Amino acid sequence: MKKLLHISAAFDQPELVQNLVERLAYRRYELGYGTQMMPRGLKALETSSTETYVSGTIAIDADNNEIINMPFITCFLFTCIKGKSEPYQLIWSSSLN
Repeated sequence: MKKLLHISAAFDQPELVQNLVERLAYRRYELGYGTQMMPRGLKALETSSTETYVSGTIAIDADNNEIINMPFITCFLFTCIKGKSEPYQLIWSSSLN
């Protein structure tokens, strides 16, 4: 018999994380890597990353309707890339724990 387990996470201050990622994605300076000449078929990209701590609550809901709420603090890495004529785009986020 399969048992279902539902896991969800909620950040304590999602607007703070959103603001941080938006500032990362819209930084005003470029190092020039995105304009470098590349071999045919390859594309140069600017990258920008930031590491930040986030906190929140993980909710675990088992089949028997028992819900466990567990607070967490973890470190996330956010990475944006930018092509020659493109805006920065968030392409990767990962918990470092």
